[in-house]
Amino acid sequence: MARTVPPKDYVDAIPFPETVLAQSIGRVCSPYRERHGTPRQAVVVAGTMGAQAQSATVELDVTKVPPEAIGGLEGFDYVWLITWLHLNDRWSATVVPPRGPKVRRGVLSTRAPHRPNPIGLTAARLVRVEGHVLHLEGIDLLDGTPVLDVKPYVPYCDAFPEARSGWLDDLEGPLLGPDRPTRKG
Repeated sequence: MARTVPPKDYVDAIPFPETVLAQSIGRVCSPYRERHGTPRQAVVVAGTMGAQAQSATVELDVTKVPPEAIGGLEGFDYVWLITWLHLNDRWSATVVPPRGPKVRRGVLSTRAPHRPNPIGLTAARLVRVEGHVLHLEGIDLLDGTPVLDVKPYVPYCDAFPEARSGWLDDLEGPLLGPDRPTRKG
C-alpha cells in the first residue's frame, strides 16, 4: 500500500509578520564619517574623499558568526552587504535624485537612503578575508553602519546588463557613467 504524503502548505502555517526583527552580525569600519563626501553608490567616486574607491572593512561579530559561516567566501571577488542605515530616522514618499532634472520621484524608484525601512544594499569588492574581518574596496557606507548579512555576488544571477533602468534611461550626456552604464543594442 502506497503511503499518502499530506500537502505542504507552508504559506498558511505562519501568520504574515507585520514587524520583523533583525540583528546586526557586524559593523562597517569605513573612512566615511559624514554623508557629504561619501559615494552615492560604491562605484561612483567623483567628488568624494580622494575621488577614488576607498578601503574599508566589515568586522563580523564572533559571538554571532561562527568561523565556518565565513568558509569559502574568500573565493569571491565581490560581496553584497545588506545593512541597516541606522542614522536615517525619517523618510519621504518622494525624493529629488541627485542626478538628472530636478523632478520628484517615488522613493522606491530611487536608491535614496531614506526609505520606509532604511535597508542598504552595497556591492563591494572583497580584497581578502582575515578571520572575522572582510577587507573591502569601494564602499558607500558610513563608519559604524550595522551589517545585517553578507552574501556573495554571483555574476550569472546578479548581473542583468540588458535590464531597463526606468526613468534613468531617459537621462543623457554626462549622466552616463559608472552608475548608469549604457545598454547594448
